[in-house]
Amino acid sequence: MAEQTEKAYLKQPKVFLCSKKSGKGKRPGKGGNRFWKSVGLGFKTPKEAIEGTFIDKKCPFTGNVSIRGRIIAGTCHSAKMNRTIIVRRNYLHFIKKYQRYEKRHSNIPAHVSPAFRVKEGDHVIIGQCRWMY
Repeated sequence: MAEQTEKAYLKQPKVFLCSKKSGKGKRPGKGGNRFWKSVGLGFKTPKEAIEGTFIDKKCPFTGNVSIRGRIIAGTCHSAKMNRTIIVRRNYLHFIKKYQRYEKRHSNIPAHVSPAFRVKEGDHVIIGQCRWMY
């Protein structure tokens, strides 16, 4: 068999399982042999991320991204895409000439891990990350 280059290895889909065989079950998520981490910042790791069987490389609990930068709050405006939601942020903008405020909004697309169940109208908190690949 031909040797595999490092670049080709990095492009392969990742399966996040620990090498140790501990626990009762043989399937990932049943015997505690699933890779998961704590992201800190006062957020607990969801039970679904620890015990679930999904594979999501963009999940901050089971994947390869780290939360850093801004933490943004808003409401879910649209949840029609696959693993992506649109978060709407309402804010007031001051008009200096009239000494008054006007309402504005911004829509931010955000990735949703399968560990969460999000529907339209829910209040959500999203974290900025630097997605590498």
